[in-house]
Amino acid sequence: MNNFFKIFNVDELSRAGEITINGIKIQTPCFMPVATQASVKSLDSFELSDIGYKLILSNIYHLSARPGIDYLKKFGGLHKFMNWQGLILTDSGGYQGFSLSHRVKIKNDGIIFKSHIDGSELYFKPDQVVSYQEDIGSSIIMPLDVCLPQGASKKKLENALDLTYEWAKITADSKASDRSMYFGIVQGGTNLELRERSAKDITSLEFDGYAYGGLSVGEEKDLMIDAQSSMYKLLPEDKPRYLMGVGSPDDLVRAVGFGFDMFDCVLPTRIARNGSLFTDNGRLNIFNSQFKSKDSPIDQDCDCYSCKNYSLAYIQHLFKSKELLAYRIASIHNLAYLFNLMKRMNNAIENSYFTEFADSFLNRYESTNSTVQKQQKEKWLKSNKTKS
Repeated sequence: MNNFFKIFNVDELSRAGEITINGIKIQTPCFMPVATQASVKSLDSFELSDIGYKLILSNIYHLSARPGIDYLKKFGGLHKFMNWQGLILTDSGGYQGFSLSHRVKIKNDGIIFKSHIDGSELYFKPDQVVSYQEDIGSSIIMPLDVCLPQGASKKKLENALDLTYEWAKITADSKASDRSMYFGIVQGGTNLELRERSAKDITSLEFDGYAYGGLSVGEEKDLMIDAQSSMYKLLPEDKPRYLMGVGSPDDLVRAVGFGFDMFDCVLPTRIARNGSLFTDNGRLNIFNSQFKSKDSPIDQDCDCYSCKNYSLAYIQHLFKSKELLAYRIASIHNLAYLFNLMKRMNNAIENSYFTEFADSFLNRYESTNSTVQKQQKEKWLKSNKTKS
């Protein structure tokens, strides 16, 4: 699939471009909502399309555990199953090797999962993971990799790099679909030396794009930023660069400034269900008492469905009443906010004023306290273990 990625303008390191797969065009930089189990929580495919999304992410581990790859294949693939007309990137399950580590054994030839659904064994091998994704019609296929937590020893990181590279070679040799794109994943944690080594290994293989994995897994923000900022020297200029698992507006603006093109994260919908809403000034907490009688939208400058139709007072009432509609309204807003933020960044890059845009945005945006962010993530990881 030639020329599937085009760059229209570069402003310092930031890039404005376009990805085309099977006739569907995606403007970059772009954000991908996460439909882990063939659903972006509380939203349907039509609502995602109405916002403007044409590319979403799903997860091959969770789909394997339920409803099963053979089931999806017999159904006609993941697109038909969830009635999604756009593109789907499927993550390989490597991240679940980290997040479900208490249920995982990493071996030289793959990852053994103990299913969080029924305890059955799921043995993920790199060539099979590629086949699974091809079988369900994935638009962008990710290889099996090893993702380690912050604080892992250098020896463990080196072993993870070796396995990730060996599995990437198997993936590159296993490609069978002419309708899918295949990305490689660079690992190395926050160790810049190992990340450079991983990048050399992975980019020596012929992938259509390259991802930075193993970040946003509990490390301090300054370490994450240092690792991201080295990327432009390590990944090819003519292929998409995908930063995995980052979705806070301020982090996205910084990462676009480092030259990344693609992003995904569960953050916007997860915090939406807790009543946290994106604005250019930072997150708004819907439970704040000042919103009890506020007859105005979440964001006066936002034209999303939620802001055009509902007041802050009504949304707060829904949350306090624990009405399910609250989750939908908040999730639509947060995803629309990120979609529009990406459009604003694309426009700034195309017109060569991204640095000014980023400086203005970051000076205005009040970031969530890093300690609070870490506590929230640890709470989420703990809840996943409890549920399993």
